[in-house]
Amino acid sequence: MKRRPLPTRGRPMADVLDDLKEFGSDDPDYKNGRLWSLVYYLDDDYTDFLNQAYGSFSSANGLNPTAFKSLKRFENDIIAATAENLHGTPDVCGVVTSGGTESCLLAVKTYRDLARATRRVTKPEMVLPVTAHVAWFKASEYFGVKVRLLPLDKQMRADVRKLRGLVNRNTVMILGSAPEYPHGTIDPIEEFGEIAQKRGVPLHVDACVGGFILPFMEMNGRKLPLWDYRVPGVTSISADIHKYGFAAKGASTITYRNLDLLKHQMFVYQDWPGGVFASPALLGTRPGGAYAAAWAAMQHMGKSGYRDLARRTCKAFDQMRAGIAKIPELYVMGEPSGPLLGYGSRDKDVNIYAVGDQMDAKGWTINRLQNPDGLHAMITAQHDQVMADYLRDLKASVATVKAHPELAQAGSAATYGMMSHIPMRGMVKQKVLDMFATMYQAGGAEMDLHHGAEAAGQPTSLVDRIALWYVTRKQRNQS
Repeated sequence: MKRRPLPTRGRPMADVLDDLKEFGSDDPDYKNGRLWSLVYYLDDDYTDFLNQAYGSFSSANGLNPTAFKSLKRFENDIIAATAENLHGTPDVCGVVTSGGTESCLLAVKTYRDLARATRRVTKPEMVLPVTAHVAWFKASEYFGVKVRLLPLDKQMRADVRKLRGLVNRNTVMILGSAPEYPHGTIDPIEEFGEIAQKRGVPLHVDACVGGFILPFMEMNGRKLPLWDYRVPGVTSISADIHKYGFAAKGASTITYRNLDLLKHQMFVYQDWPGGVFASPALLGTRPGGAYAAAWAAMQHMGKSGYRDLARRTCKAFDQMRAGIAKIPELYVMGEPSGPLLGYGSRDKDVNIYAVGDQMDAKGWTINRLQNPDGLHAMITAQHDQVMADYLRDLKASVATVKAHPELAQAGSAATYGMMSHIPMRGMVKQKVLDMFATMYQAGGAEMDLHHGAEAAGQPTSLVDRIALWYVTRKQRNQS
């Protein structure tokens, strides 16, 4: 990878923009529907619209809401519309954040501090389903809140029967997902709410994925379980605008049932020489462009636009689910409500990771799951145009793997299979940390997740390098 230090003399704008195009040439092909996570793309015209909105306020700073009143107006409108979509009362309030991770971190910080102030909890704990997004485990580490894990039932939903036994006097919050990321199932939020109310514990719903599509799926007549502020006991909800709200990256929301809860999220320091400082969320500087683009997206789409996107997404989702069901060797995990799902192999001769390798080779960018082994798809309206191609290639990939079982021992199928079943998880964590950190060393280092080339006889992908480490260690212990 060619690296460019700060030039001695500035370069022409056109040259710099040409470099930007070059740098993006190896990125996933999301514009043609070949990517199944990370990006929510409609078309170039819509992207240009977001860019114009973002650029109009790219220099504005939401750090001080009394300075850039325009940004506070955007935020007020965004939160009001989000609260309405989530069936909130007029008391529901909140803030715009930089993304789902910030929204999740804030909820943990808020409920830790609430429990500390009102119940004198000094050893905070929270109950998370095993399928909770990794941001919640990051929050646990950042804020010192112990995790108590709730297992899944046979439908891949959090097992509410086990919840009561995990709640105790140190529990500062309970989490449910709508939907959870790996399998697309909505946790039993109504039952969670009953337990949360009886035990006097806040219940947060992580709808970072679903917050801007589930309401419109329901408006279109889709039958869904209750999961939002209609459920007594739900005290807060996170919902990303830059996912199915189709805003520019850097826009999420966290809302609370009332201001008394939100106050515990805020930070105030009164003795700074620079003046009294107050901040509603984690960030100090809050990028005005992200606020403007989110507001513009919501105003442009309106309920009718989001309903149309939900309709197209559900059409693609239903096609994928039905198409997978027609392939005897595969099964859909759990009972996903949409807009995402996971699927695995029911045939011992069909290694699901090998199927993923075959799909990658056909130009699709496929995500892997573990516990159980599987493949994953986050479906958008754009995928309606490519679903027939995807299912055709999936059927062919399964047939290839079934005819050649040895593919399970090659490529990333072998390394992913090994990775997901290595017993020493603590050592795996440390090895991942050591290798991942090299990407951020001075000067940086290039590394792929998988399919890396070999350099000096050594694999360069993260997964392959960890697999090589484990095999070498195992051989050393056996000798």
